Amino acid sequence: SGILGEWTDAAVILLIVFFNAALGVLHERRAENAMRALKELSQPLAKVIRDGTVSEIPGGELVPGDVVLLEVGDFVPADLRLIETAALRTDESALTGESIPVEKSADMEPSKALDEHTPLGEQRTLAFKGTAVTYGRGRGIVTGTGMKTQIGMIAEMIQSFEMESTPLQKKLEHLGRLLGTACLAICAVVFILALFAKAVER
Repeated sequence: SGILGEWTDAAVILLIVFFNAALGVLHERRAENAMRALKELSQPLAKVIRDGTVSEIPGGELVPGDVVLLEVGDFVPADLRLIETAALRTDESALTGESIPVEKSADMEPSKALDEHTPLGEQRTLAFKGTAVTYGRGRGIVTGTGMKTQIGMIAEMIQSFEMESTPLQKKLEHLGRLLGTACLAICAVVFILALFAKAVER
């Protein structure tokens, strides 16, 4: 439009492009702030015993070997090896799909609880990150954090899964490329015709 001398159209187009870009940046910044807030919320405080005193720290700051206290209403902040329990039960539906709370125990008698091939729902001496304490209390030693937890391994498996496009998505992509090419061709033709019209007027 500028080359053709249509300065009003060129100014309006530039204004629209600038406004669209500014709006996009604003929405992107809001989305980043929302994600940051959600990330902070997803790391609940954990009651940990350090240097003989109980303190609350973000779950993301736990390290293997920390001793964590669990009470009713708490979310387990990391994978734990239970060392003390009192009628402790946890909701492991997020991991196993089982809606009934699982009874936990620090008793090490069931040797299969230490077997890595034992189903998660039967590992009574372990508490897993992301599960909720529904009854009782207990304490455990952190054995895994972040992606080293059971729920972290599940998240890693999901991230590594490659989604394949459906036939409809492939057709839509092809149609999009076709329409984009057609639009560019039409714009080029209109531009050439406008240049030709300008030349004829002169």
